[in-house]
Amino acid sequence: MNPILFLFLLLTIFFLPADRLTKKAHKIHQRVLTLDTHADAPINMVKDGFDVGVRHDRVRDKSQIDFPRMKEGGMDAMFFAVYMAQGPRTPEGHAEAKAKALKIFQSISDALKKHPDLAELATTPADAYRIKKAGKRAVFIGMENGYPVGEDLSLLKQYYDLGCRYITLSHFANNAICDSATDPDGPTHNGLSPFGRQVVQEMNRLGILIDVSHVSDKSFYDALELSKAPLIASHSNARALCNFPRNMTDEMIKAIAAKGGVVQVNFVTDYLRKPSDEHRQALNSIRMAGVGRVVTPEMRAKLDAKEDSIQKRYAYERASVSDIVKHIDYIVRLAGIDHVGIGSDFDGGGGVNGMEDVSEIEALTLELVRKGYSEQDIAKIWGGNLLRVLGQAKVPQ
Repeated sequence: MNPILFLFLLLTIFFLPADRLTKKAHKIHQRVLTLDTHADAPINMVKDGFDVGVRHDRVRDKSQIDFPRMKEGGMDAMFFAVYMAQGPRTPEGHAEAKAKALKIFQSISDALKKHPDLAELATTPADAYRIKKAGKRAVFIGMENGYPVGEDLSLLKQYYDLGCRYITLSHFANNAICDSATDPDGPTHNGLSPFGRQVVQEMNRLGILIDVSHVSDKSFYDALELSKAPLIASHSNARALCNFPRNMTDEMIKAIAAKGGVVQVNFVTDYLRKPSDEHRQALNSIRMAGVGRVVTPEMRAKLDAKEDSIQKRYAYERASVSDIVKHIDYIVRLAGIDHVGIGSDFDGGGGVNGMEDVSEIEALTLELVRKGYSEQDIAKIWGGNLLRVLGQAKVPQ
């Protein structure tokens, strides 16, 4: 941005009354296409009796996303995550992960069939704009953790045909594809496995975006070198501002940008602001409790209760909307306005003071306007950048 124009915008905003600033942000928010690349709504959608087409209470129902609140907040499109915690790397474990993943795909399909007036499946950038114009919500699908791929390359085509348009190569522990940034036992493959290299190439062929959130640094650079399409980090922040291994270093951010990709800023407090050592240790104990194990409903209930207790105990450390914009600012200064986006992690730990669920996401647009971002910039941040990259996911063979 031109420095003189930027100064003019700052002066204009500084002297603009709060109500006029809010109205300006609201108009921009309504005009741009808002897209969130990481939403864990399916965690609730697979539960008996949960209807994503009905408005839920965030506290009572422990839910941050449904179609009515998406409309209320002006959220046009979200990638619903087919999330799979890492379990045993065995034929039985892989088979169970596949079965669970297919159940999640089916839950998304069932919801869209039940509420065709509210939402529709999107698989291309054009779909997102068409569905917004129709006044409905666009639901893309991403897969968080390549665990359901197991060691069967043919499953990538099956998941693609079901609507999957990105795969986060790993989660909190190593899998058959690559090493994770946070596996307590350290690396298994020293980056991508031989099978993982095949996965990257097949994803390029099909048009599935390679998502490097959660992967180890070595896995990141292996995928970067091998992929012929831009990479995304669907829900990661700047490691320089919050030193956590699944955030991106300056070098990683610049490398993603150099390849034309996007880093999607995340709303999880401990990836936005460095928590105290005690807080981080408590959270890590929960995250790793189910790694390599079959998590029963009883175990999940105990872990959820423990996490609620931890969040209450360390509420004073919680991040705000301004912390999100600090990471956006940092990435923009480092890599440019074309390489940053939004990946909230709502229903998966995302949420900050001032933006507790999807109905409140206009607060982010207001903060971006307050910081001097233009409507064109905001349109890129909120979805334009990611949709550009999605259009480049398929590599001609």
